Amino acid sequence: MSTERIAIVTGAGSGIGRHCALALIKDGFHVALAGRRVDKLEETAALADNSALAIPVATDVTQPESVDNLFDTIKDKFGRVDVLFNNAGIALPATDVEDISFEKWNEVVAVNLTGMFLCIQAATRIMKRQDPMGGRIINNGSISAYMPRPKSIAYTATKHAVTGLTRSTSLDGREFNIACGQIDIGNADTNMVAAMKKGVLQANGSTAVEPTMDIQNVADAVVYMANLPLAANVQFMTVMASSMPYIGRG
Repeated sequence: MSTERIAIVTGAGSGIGRHCALALIKDGFHVALAGRRVDKLEETAALADNSALAIPVATDVTQPESVDNLFDTIKDKFGRVDVLFNNAGIALPATDVEDISFEKWNEVVAVNLTGMFLCIQAATRIMKRQDPMGGRIINNGSISAYMPRPKSIAYTATKHAVTGLTRSTSLDGREFNIACGQIDIGNADTNMVAAMKKGVLQANGSTAVEPTMDIQNVADAVVYMANLPLAANVQFMTVMASSMPYIGRG
């Protein structure tokens, strides 16, 4: 039996996805780097401790054919998928609900919800049929899966929905040895939260600088979850900057 461990990371061209992919490669995983921009995926691969373990695959998670190509490519190369880190996501600037266009709403839903579903679906098809059967799916939720920020209805709605995907996948995957858990991340230091250091809108209408944390804390947590035996699961994990507004938020 092969001892190779095979992971797929979506949104691997930047931010959390990039750092988690690099951490998994450092731990010895072969990692499919999925994202829309091949140049960004190649940048990630070039940063890896062992670039031979990085496989860039241009992928649009909102398109079923593109997701199928990603998973078929890895299955054809390795014969299995052990871990999916379902990470790709987008957010809008703070916007009043009445000012969000139908197109922008659909864009957030397509990436954050439909894209995550399509990747779960493709991973499940493979994990049910591979030998040994099973695998692990880790969904990137958010603090917003529990508590909203002001003027973030599209992002918040989709991240709440991710929790439903996680719970349903965990339940439905049980008999097939598919473990599904969720990591909920608060204020990891990436370009996406750079505004936190300048000041962001608070629930009382004020603007305040928020603490951030080293993104490596997130990468370490994902590696921990990925390495658990399938008999154990982290169902939900929150990793956040300790002093950020969350407990008592709003």
